[in-house]
Amino acid sequence: MRARIWTCPSSGGPEHLSLVEETLPDLGPTDVLVRHEAIGINFMDVYFRSGVYANPAGRLGGEAAGVVARIGNAVADVRVGDRVAYASGPNGAYADMRVIDAAHLVKLPDGITFPVAAAALLKGMTAAMLVTRVLRVAPGEHVLVHAAAGGVGLFVGQWLRAIGAMAIGVVGDAHKKQQALHNGYAHVIDRQVDDVVARVMELTDGRGASAVLDGVGQDTFETSLAALAIRGTLVSFGAASGPVSTFSIARLAPKALHVTRPTLTAYTATRAERGVLAEDVLQRLQRGDVQVALKTYGFHELPAAHRELEQRRTTGSLVVAL
Repeated sequence: MRARIWTCPSSGGPEHLSLVEETLPDLGPTDVLVRHEAIGINFMDVYFRSGVYANPAGRLGGEAAGVVARIGNAVADVRVGDRVAYASGPNGAYADMRVIDAAHLVKLPDGITFPVAAAALLKGMTAAMLVTRVLRVAPGEHVLVHAAAGGVGLFVGQWLRAIGAMAIGVVGDAHKKQQALHNGYAHVIDRQVDDVVARVMELTDGRGASAVLDGVGQDTFETSLAALAIRGTLVSFGAASGPVSTFSIARLAPKALHVTRPTLTAYTATRAERGVLAEDVLQRLQRGDVQVALKTYGFHELPAAHRELEQRRTTGSLVVAL
């Protein structure tokens, strides 16, 4: 059986993406063939395409949703025809179908569409990890979130609102400010207009934020440290502007700050851990605690989606519909 697959033979810009046809491997005992109906596009994919992360196989994409077409002889958890999604496992989601180990699959409940699942699972699990595992945010706590109108940022804002925390977002323009305000943020700072640190101190009566969630990286690192309260925590979970350069740990001493660099892979190392986070996301989607803002592309528009995402011209979650 042959599949259409977007590959990245060499590191570089979106123009390095190449659409090919390849014969799929035979199913192993625990493998499943999934026909994709929607594919999630995430900034992590940009890291793999551009060479920030090693990608010797030239495969991209870690999130998709679709229908089980075939199963290996040892698969017991899913059946042919099941609606499923995944947000873990090796890269390779940029395809119209793929073979993947059944351990990575999550069954989709009724009422959650394929595009919503492909847009929500990875970003939602990331938000759940940040708010409930890396941090244990309590009601009333002030949490500063950079890129608040991005895919993860919109999930985090809604999640923080649902648990009673005070979410403060940072965005880069007026349109993104309005979108963040409609997705859980009590306050949103336009970094083009306001001094972020000064505004945070004003909103927290001079204390600073108890935590900062920073997926931007180098450009926002100094601001993040300055905006923290005493004994606050900086969670650096991405590097959209480039990785943070080396800094002296002694700089954390005056306010006894904590800094951590989590990855979803480390927090979903077991099937049980993946299942708990995924179930939390799906339940919150069903209850309406979180909703998904989608921008949809066709399969052949995937390079254009990469270009817009990398240039920070997008808001919400990007999906490819097949």
